Amino acid sequence: MKYLLHALLKHGASDLHLKSGRPPMYRINGKLVAAKMAELSTEAVKEILYGILSDKLIRDFEKNMQVDCSFLLEGMGRFRANVYIQRGTVAGVIRMIPLTIPSLDSLNLPPVLKELAMKKRGLILITGSTGSGKSTSMAAMINHINENRHSHIVTIEDPIEFVYRDVKSSVSQREVGSDALTMHDALMGAMRQDPNVITIGEMRQTETIETALTAAETGHLVFSTLHTNDAKSTIDRIVDVFPAASKNQVRIQLSACLLAIVSQKLVPRADGEGRVAVCEVLIKSPTIENLILTGELDKINEAMASSTTYYKMQTFNQALERLVMAGTVTNEDAIFASNSPEDLKMRLSGFKKEEGF
Repeated sequence: MKYLLHALLKHGASDLHLKSGRPPMYRINGKLVAAKMAELSTEAVKEILYGILSDKLIRDFEKNMQVDCSFLLEGMGRFRANVYIQRGTVAGVIRMIPLTIPSLDSLNLPPVLKELAMKKRGLILITGSTGSGKSTSMAAMINHINENRHSHIVTIEDPIEFVYRDVKSSVSQREVGSDALTMHDALMGAMRQDPNVITIGEMRQTETIETALTAAETGHLVFSTLHTNDAKSTIDRIVDVFPAASKNQVRIQLSACLLAIVSQKLVPRADGEGRVAVCEVLIKSPTIENLILTGELDKINEAMASSTTYYKMQTFNQALERLVMAGTVTNEDAIFASNSPEDLKMRLSGFKKEEGF
């Protein structure tokens, strides 16, 4: 295992994939690349992956057929793993987690994220597909609070990824399964732990979303992530998990407490040196509140596009256009990453689609 993870670090890979019948595979700059090694046997994969699991986690895995964990290897770093069954055999994916939490500046994230991190109350959601950098961006925002505010920060994670060192704040990190029975139990407990800031690794269940909205409404700054691609789909996802009779009340709650949705993608750099984060940023405004209340979410993108100066919002296409103009990403990669590629093509060609919001 140490040899495989050393290779991950050496080649700047983000993930290591292990399954029987294939050599180890590494995710490098978004692409899955097979190592120049022999195929792994079923027994070898099981031995490697069981080597990172405690006895309890092995029991959980054999009961549930998948398990999440994180572990530290001295001199190498911290890693997160998901071990699962595929075609009746053990397989797993291991992701590298930096020991040093990156700053918002080093990630080239929009400066408005620093302002959002200093808010006293409300809900901030970081969204994107798997591997888009959500956890890293949220950790950078939490550590910005840690370095600049005297607060109690409670994180609820499954599993713990980044490890925080108290600076100005006190950070309590709770891992589901080790420090709390369930995500919901941990969140209910956090409300009684005098928190200023609560972070939830991911809002997966209705009761977790419901409690997170209540926490944001009652004077806490709440962070969480969702596997959604943009602001519109994020709002849809939250509202849709509730029964029809509750949807209107949820829209009222969300319009009142939502501070921001930061949706993120990673796009290859034009110079071939890794990938760069591209963010869509929705920030609370009277217009956004009204669109959430009325359910007119098809107008969200236009509202963001026209609110760049005062509210510091931006759409994916606006962010991509700036990166292309700066030479950071190519036209082709920007268009491929865009949610509205035809609109971006026109923007990059010097034309502007008529907008009527």
